[in-house]
Amino acid sequence: MCRLRGCQGLLTGAVAGLATITPAAGFVNPMPALVMGAAAGVVCAFACSKVKAAFRYDDALDAFGVHGVGGTLGALLTGVFATRACWDIAGGEPLGLVEGGTVLKGQAVAVLVTWVFSIVATFVILKVVDAVVGLRASEREEVQGLDLSQHEEEGYILA
Repeated sequence: MCRLRGCQGLLTGAVAGLATITPAAGFVNPMPALVMGAAAGVVCAFACSKVKAAFRYDDALDAFGVHGVGGTLGALLTGVFATRACWDIAGGEPLGLVEGGTVLKGQAVAVLVTWVFSIVATFVILKVVDAVVGLRASEREEVQGLDLSQHEEEGYILA
């Protein structure tokens, strides 16, 4: 466990940078990768604080703000910074927007399709889980604590 104040944010920022650069691995040079990592820090921090507060969704580990937003940002920025110098998959044609290529359009379409698929699949899965076992613990179980009510043991013994 990290005992330094702000360490959790530092580690979350590192994971956000990794989630953002992953779609671009093998397609961008080191300097654009650093730009993407810096953008990830700003955009993912905004998603984990302001967006989560505005929409009031439950995401204790900031998985959506880090991986969902970071992955989306990385996919789009790959369309901006992809270069033939890393991998010439277009037969000599420019790739990313910086080179004058059109890969950004394909990346944007892929992001849109992925978001639509993910939203629909998540909705279906939630409906099935809700019908089978329910999505929420009872108020009594929440007051007792989910460690005891769901797992029959204490996760934190503070006394």
